[in-house]
Amino acid sequence: MPKAYASEKGGQALRRRITPASHLRLECRVVLFLVGLAVSLASFLPGSWHRRVIAAQEAVPDVTSVPPTAARWEPVIAKFEAQEKVNPSPPGGTVFYGSSTIVRWDLKKYFPELVAINRGFGGSQMADARYFVGRVVIPLRPRAVVVYSGDNDLARGETPEKIAAEFRELCRLIHSQLPQMRIIVLGVKPSLARAHLLEKQRATNQLLRAFCETDPRLRFVDTEKVMLRADGTIREELLAEDGLHLSEEGYRVWSEALRPLLAEK
Repeated sequence: MPKAYASEKGGQALRRRITPASHLRLECRVVLFLVGLAVSLASFLPGSWHRRVIAAQEAVPDVTSVPPTAARWEPVIAKFEAQEKVNPSPPGGTVFYGSSTIVRWDLKKYFPELVAINRGFGGSQMADARYFVGRVVIPLRPRAVVVYSGDNDLARGETPEKIAAEFRELCRLIHSQLPQMRIIVLGVKPSLARAHLLEKQRATNQLLRAFCETDPRLRFVDTEKVMLRADGTIREELLAEDGLHLSEEGYRVWSEALRPLLAEK
């Protein structure tokens, strides 16, 4: 048999084996490969890390339920509401909201220039802040709210992802009623008493920062930056004797870090 003929016959046989269905399967595999390659490359684009962070937050289960600690805080929340009936806070102030770090903050001393309203309840968690925001913050119609929470959550075994998701929902609730309001969240602080939680604190702060960077109405304050020395050790003078809460010097440093953000229009 001549070689040319053999080659032609072989080509015909090959063409017969590559049926239309075979073409389709081959094309599908090529398309899937290209899609996978595009997704992989996109993960390295600027901002993609933040998108993955937000996607992870969105995957967290229900953050709209009643916190198990809600009943514990009901007397405190009722007291805040009673105070407003007797002596209403002027609209346009700045609400400081969250756990015991907020409770202990002498706002008149450190922010004499502000109409600053303290709505902290010690021992609370981010889920509590989210749950009571409609009763404690929104009715005051402030121009800004400063949030500190998440410290107690980590100490009680909560995950950084859940804390960030609760904060995200808190912001959604506020902006659904007060769409222009600025929200400043203070990162979870490193401390001597909870030094074993440092990596989880950092993970929480990364999530909070990433979410704040998606919305111009939000600001994140890096408390670790001011709480640690250059060698990574904690500045003990910024902590109270219990090694957990802030000292007077700690509040001074935090207030100075926060003041420029509060002055923003």
